Amino acid sequence: MDVDVVLPCRDEAAALPGLLAAFPPGLAPLVVDNGSRDGTAGVARSMGARVVHEPAPGYGAAVHTGMLAARPGPVAVIDADGSLDPACLVELVHLVADGRADLAAGRRRPVERGAWPWHARAGTAVVAARLRREAGLPVHDIAPVRVCDRDALLELGVTDRRFGYPLELLLRAGRAGWKVVEREVPYRRRASGTRSKVSGSVRGSWRAARDFRAALS
Repeated sequence: MDVDVVLPCRDEAAALPGLLAAFPPGLAPLVVDNGSRDGTAGVARSMGARVVHEPAPGYGAAVHTGMLAARPGPVAVIDADGSLDPACLVELVHLVADGRADLAAGRRRPVERGAWPWHARAGTAVVAARLRREAGLPVHDIAPVRVCDRDALLELGVTDRRFGYPLELLLRAGRAGWKVVEREVPYRRRASGTRSKVSGSVRGSWRAARDFRAALS
């Protein structure tokens, strides 16, 4: 494998050493610094990661910038908070590279208490059920970790630059007739010293809910 892995980052310096050290051979971390104030970019470079910057705030903005900077071929996206093991990307990459999937996505399976609060889990279940019912997508999560072809993704024209990005991606992939394959991935508590941009504050949760509604409308 020789695959770029986009890591959208905002203040993830505490998580990056452990996360980047766990990268399997053949996966190249591409850190997108989304306005961090904790030295995220410097930590990433010290660990050998390639770093690009996206000053406009938003998960979708960071992912889009990472995709533009990535090399052609299969490209992965994974959260940089330490909750997901990058080793889970190997199977997803092979599904796409071998032509068994156009989009290979992870379905989170909590392996630690408190990794996925019940309210966030319930909200995801509701959204995923709607994706299955209205878009015919065989998913039970909102693709928090995923692999697809870089150029094919850019051609989909995903416009959301906030938290609704993965939902819009799934919807557009379904409309385009993509084969979406989901695999379980272990999900742990985020690294100590980091805070969720969604569940870490009332404002973050409200913004995520707003962006999800907009993507599904």
